[in-house]
Amino acid sequence: MFEKSLYDLIRGLRNHKGNEKEYIQNCLKECRSEIRSPDMDLKATALLKLIYLEMNGHDMSWASFHVLEVMSSQKYHQKRVGYLGAVQSFRPDTDVLMMATNLLKKDLASSHPTTITLPIVALPHLVTPSLALSLLGDLLPRLTHSHASIKKKTVVTLYRLALVYPEALRAAWPKIKERLMDKDEDPSVTAAIVNVVCELGWRRPQDFLPLAPRLFELLVDGGNNWMAIKLIKLFATLTPLEPRLVRKLLPPLTNLVKTTPAMSLLYECINGIIQGGILGDGEDFSAREEVASLCVSKLRGMVSINSDPNLKYVALLAFNRIVTTHPMLVAEQEDVILECIDSEDISIRIKALDLVQGMVSSENLLSIVSRLMRQLKASSSALAQQQDGQEDLDDSSEDGSGRRAKSQEQTAPLPDDYTIDVIGRILGMCSQNNYAKVIDFDWYIDVLTQLVRIAPPPSPRDLDSDSSSSPKSVDISERIGNELRNVAVKVKAVRPAAVRAAELIISRLSTDTVSSRPVVTGALKPLAFVVGEYAFQLSSPDDTLRNMLGLVPRVDYPEVLATCLQSVPKLFAHVAGDDRALWTPERKSSLSLLMARVIHILEPFAQHPYLEVQERAVEFIELLRLTAEAASGQAPFTDEIQQDAPLLLTQAIPSLFTGWELNSVAPGAQYNVPIPSGLDLDEPIHPNLGSLLSQADSLMLPTQGDDEFEVYYNQRPAPTGIYSGPAIERLVDAPEEVGSSYQQAGEESYLDADILARRKAERRERNKDDPFYIPDMSSSRTGTSTPIHNILQKENGPDLDIDAIPIMSLDLEKLSVSGPSRHQQTQHPRQARQKIVIEADETLGGSGGNSGVSTPGGAARPGYDSENNSDSFNLSKAAKKPKQKSLLQFNSSVLGGLSLTDEQRPDDGFAHERQQKEEAEMALAMKEVQRLRLEMQRANERIQVAQGVPSEGVAVVKKKKKKTKTVVKADEGEEGVVKKKKKKVEGGGGRGW
Repeated sequence: MFEKSLYDLIRGLRNHKGNEKEYIQNCLKECRSEIRSPDMDLKATALLKLIYLEMNGHDMSWASFHVLEVMSSQKYHQKRVGYLGAVQSFRPDTDVLMMATNLLKKDLASSHPTTITLPIVALPHLVTPSLALSLLGDLLPRLTHSHASIKKKTVVTLYRLALVYPEALRAAWPKIKERLMDKDEDPSVTAAIVNVVCELGWRRPQDFLPLAPRLFELLVDGGNNWMAIKLIKLFATLTPLEPRLVRKLLPPLTNLVKTTPAMSLLYECINGIIQGGILGDGEDFSAREEVASLCVSKLRGMVSINSDPNLKYVALLAFNRIVTTHPMLVAEQEDVILECIDSEDISIRIKALDLVQGMVSSENLLSIVSRLMRQLKASSSALAQQQDGQEDLDDSSEDGSGRRAKSQEQTAPLPDDYTIDVIGRILGMCSQNNYAKVIDFDWYIDVLTQLVRIAPPPSPRDLDSDSSSSPKSVDISERIGNELRNVAVKVKAVRPAAVRAAELIISRLSTDTVSSRPVVTGALKPLAFVVGEYAFQLSSPDDTLRNMLGLVPRVDYPEVLATCLQSVPKLFAHVAGDDRALWTPERKSSLSLLMARVIHILEPFAQHPYLEVQERAVEFIELLRLTAEAASGQAPFTDEIQQDAPLLLTQAIPSLFTGWELNSVAPGAQYNVPIPSGLDLDEPIHPNLGSLLSQADSLMLPTQGDDEFEVYYNQRPAPTGIYSGPAIERLVDAPEEVGSSYQQAGEESYLDADILARRKAERRERNKDDPFYIPDMSSSRTGTSTPIHNILQKENGPDLDIDAIPIMSLDLEKLSVSGPSRHQQTQHPRQARQKIVIEADETLGGSGGNSGVSTPGGAARPGYDSENNSDSFNLSKAAKKPKQKSLLQFNSSVLGGLSLTDEQRPDDGFAHERQQKEEAEMALAMKEVQRLRLEMQRANERIQVAQGVPSEGVAVVKKKKKKTKTVVKADEGEEGVVKKKKKKVEGGGGRGW
């Protein structure tokens, strides 16, 4: 009477904070002694406390036999505790589980409904294949029980049994189907059966097509939202097998979409319409368009009106499926979809990006990319301010709390993975179909320039990897540089702008980074190619060469370094290869110093472990040494001696990099190159190659001690006083801030100030001769003034901003002015430009490079598939469904090969019907054996009577064996019975055989 109850245990556990472990150990000792008590009430109370402790992580498997004892109690409240302990502690390998089989059978056959529910509810947690086989015959009669709750629980339990013993489903299916087809059945039982059928339907939908009329009736007249959701999912798997269901399902689904107030049912109706193929190909085009429009409008409401992020996410999922069949309808919802890009939930942003990437066009590309760029720019600014604030907090600790609060109010920076994903999507949208959607390439080049500055650097893990590996897979900046290179190669009209952008990025890399810090950005590789290949379009080749020479020693990646080494002689050839310039002493000295500096920088790479870097460094060093020797021996130009520059400088070196223009080549073009008929790559170059190589190794060459050639090329020259660093350190002042303008369409929100200033200067230069263009006030300082400009400056003062004047909407139809309006031409300057020609990839035997394969930078890409485009955060094919597991972590794939039809019944497996049939046959055989035995006994009696033996039998003396022998001989009519020893025959007419 003084034992602790469960409430005392919980109360004591709360009172022993900090000393819970010792208290729990004492409680376990008490439970061990209490559970061995013969008092069933005390045993049940101890078991209840053990269950609570087991839920907190303490093992109670040692008490499994005591759990079985409590389960066998006749009192319901104790039996319920025992079953709870079994559910909590029993496992498939528990020893006493075999002993519980008879107890489960007994409780299933109980006359009390409350007792029957205990084993039915516990079986899904305890079931094993042998237990399912033993209890199947006891569970099936419960499907016809008078209580609906027992039938409902039995249906769900049978599905759980079928997961471990699939034949149980075939035995139970006739009765389950009977319950489903019964219109007077309780709705709860029908809903349970529908749940089981839905779980089975996606495995073998063809087995449930005969149930379509009854399921359709339940969908129309059911009135249960959750059952309707299950039915819609089931019909989505049946419609591909029976297309006529589409026309039948369209009216009720449309009615549910229009009338239901439940958001869950609304989404499942829309999802079922999409997955069932109702929006796909069909006969009634107008009906499909009406349903598609209705679904899109409902999804728009779920995104815009509802603040629940879960509804927004599933609505975006549905949009991603509809966009494949009705892209124009989804494109009309661009405003609400773009709002989701700025959502606080990253998963909603990613789904919105998937959708936006699928519906991008030439009209909305600018607005979509601008919104994404503003998001990235805000994140980059917040990250920079956060780093600056952290440095300030490290320097000063007095006002650190106020700065920390201020930094928390700012926008939090985005994760690097999301930033890389957004940048990749921007590049994919702009370069899709060979830049078919890009109208203004100048704007695209500015976007790429800004993206190089925003792109996050590679992680330290990638920097510590193998030096021969390429950073392409981890560095998004290389993809940005590849896009800039593709634009420079393919779009000749904007090639000068692309080259100047590459020049600006290289200059910024050289001046903004610390000279001792390595350059890790992958954009340097394609940018070095651009400035080297198109050096003649650089605004300042000398400065670009100086910047490249400063960056080369700081490059870590060997592939990037090899490209940079290739661009250095190209830049040098352009700087020093002017054959029209006079060979003056100044030019001679400057070029000699420049060559000495280039040689000094390239010499350490002559021993580089990467073969490509070593080969290029050695080649260029030797070439520049010969050129330096020729330049030193060439007298300068004077009035007396008219001497030209060395031909190595003006003709030989420039001719190495001039000739045919390099064009973009499709990746698959190499496979189209025919192999020469006489080429055998396995054949040795020379039949005696091995002996020739061995002779070359043993060949001794004579020494050349006094050869000047040997001294020049094989001996390191004496160190000179030439300064190897940059001659002049450039100081780049920050450009002035540019005010916002209506013509920039919000570009000041995501482009840096220097890019905006350059764009404004280019626009001013382009429109300086346009009489309809009003220049800004700053142009008066340059001396160009017009009468309109003078009037505006006189009336409004020097602070007037022309760009801030809004454009008024004019009704040109009321004006009798012939010809196009100049206002329309200035309002859309990008559309009025000349058509840009984009070069296609070169290939052999194809229809051009744009055949669905990507260019080296991703120029021509295959069509976008919004359903399989997440990931970067990368997802699986929709057709490859994962193995579905229940909440109990059991695999339901075992039901995939189970057929519920008789003609497809497999031969293997022990079917329940077969077992019952064999048992019935065995019972009949036993009855037949008993009948034959009685007939043989009666025949034996008749024989004995005919031989004079009384019917009541003869008493035989033990020692007299003859009569016993004669009695045995009288039994010759018995088949297959041979008696070697003669036994005593009792009375009874020979029944002792």
